[in-house]
Amino acid sequence: MAEFVSLSRAGDASGSGRGVAVLRIARPPMNLFDTQLIREIAEAAAACGADPEIAALVVYGDERVFCAGDDLAELAELPAEQAAAMAADLQTALGCLAAVGQPTVAAISGYALGSGLELALGADRRIIGDNVKLGFPQIDAGLIPLAGIRRLSLLIGPGAAKDLVYSGRFVEADEAARLGLVDEVVAPDDVLGAAIDWARRFIDGPARALAAAKAVFEAGPHGHEQARTEWAQLFDTEDQRIGTRSYLRDGPGSAVFTGR
Repeated sequence: MAEFVSLSRAGDASGSGRGVAVLRIARPPMNLFDTQLIREIAEAAAACGADPEIAALVVYGDERVFCAGDDLAELAELPAEQAAAMAADLQTALGCLAAVGQPTVAAISGYALGSGLELALGADRRIIGDNVKLGFPQIDAGLIPLAGIRRLSLLIGPGAAKDLVYSGRFVEADEAARLGLVDEVVAPDDVLGAAIDWARRFIDGPARALAAAKAVFEAGPHGHEQARTEWAQLFDTEDQRIGTRSYLRDGPGSAVFTGR
């Protein structure tokens, strides 16, 4: 049973039965990421990914903090041999949002630092409050981000990524938006609502096609090959048949998809 995360469903007015899941991080007071919390988040995300009734996933901390960084008390006592043995699993867990087939969005208020920001980089969208401080301060503890460097470099370019990782400095909302580190800036009280509103647009969407598109984005340099595979497999789905025929008959936006 999870100790530091909870899952709930946001209200769904579409009548389709599908809805938006909200994964809430709750390790007060600062939601510091230790190995247990990272694994609980990954397990909850995987459960959402396997649930056909979940159309999209929102990850949120609370009004004050998404995650204030890594639990240095745990890392300070971690032997090198144990760190080597667990690195691959923790790296995979921190990238868990990218492995969820449904669209995912990180709703960030307050601090999102270290591993918390690495987790958010795996989301398809990042919505922040204008009160945020984002950063990768691991360098000041003699460490580096375990899972975020490649994603950060692809997102904002290697030069800007190196500046953030090498310096460990914090970025506020305006700079984060300018760099392309985040997608939307709203008032702090509106962060969760804005994320849920974005996620709700997928409730009646073609679930298999959305998952296929996400797989191509995640394939990186092999995306062209992945796209061929995903595209061909969609012809064996009910949604492809519904979508193409509806588009021909009634135009775009008229299909009622089943998710199969």
